[in-house]
Amino acid sequence: MKERTEEMVKRAESTYDIVGSVISAVVFVAVILTFFCRIAVVRGDSMNPTLTNNDRMIITDAVSSYKYGDIVVIHREGQESLVKRVIATGGDTIDIDFENGVVYVNDVELAESYIAEPTHLSFTDGPKFPLTVPDGYYFCMGDNRNNSLDSRSGAVGLIDGQYIIGRMVIDISNTEAK
Repeated sequence: MKERTEEMVKRAESTYDIVGSVISAVVFVAVILTFFCRIAVVRGDSMNPTLTNNDRMIITDAVSSYKYGDIVVIHREGQESLVKRVIATGGDTIDIDFENGVVYVNDVELAESYIAEPTHLSFTDGPKFPLTVPDGYYFCMGDNRNNSLDSRSGAVGLIDGQYIIGRMVIDISNTEAK
C-alpha cells in the first residue's frame, strides 16, 4: 500500500510540473503578445510573392527606427493599413529607372530578389526622381511593384515614421522568421 501511495504522489508531482510549465509558457506568450508584439493581416496583393492576401504576421513596435528591407505596417488615421517594404530611409537618395525597372539608393542599384517583377509602374501624381528622403521619413514600396500603391504615388507619398506601427518579425501564415 505504501508503494502505491508513493507512486501516486510521484505521478501527481510529475503532472503538477507539466501543468505548471504549460501555464508558465502560456502566460509568457500572452505577456509578449500583449506588450511587445501584435498580429497584423495582409490585405491585397501588393506584397506578392513575399506575402499574400490574408497572410498573418507578428509585428513589433519595440524598435526605434527601421532599415532597408524591413517589412512594416503603416497606419494613418482614417486610412486602411498598408504593408510595405522599406526601400530608403532619411538621408538616402532614391532614383528609379522605370524604363529598365531598376531602383537605385544612393547611386547603388538594389539587388531585389524579393520582387515579383522589375519596377515599371510610375504614378503621374508621384514624386520626382531622384528624391532625397528627409530625416524621420521612409520611402516604402510593395514587392509586387507593378501592382502596389506605395511611396511612388502622391496618394501615399513618403511615410512619416510616426505612422509606422511595427516591423514584421514572423510571417505566421508560413511560419518563417523574417
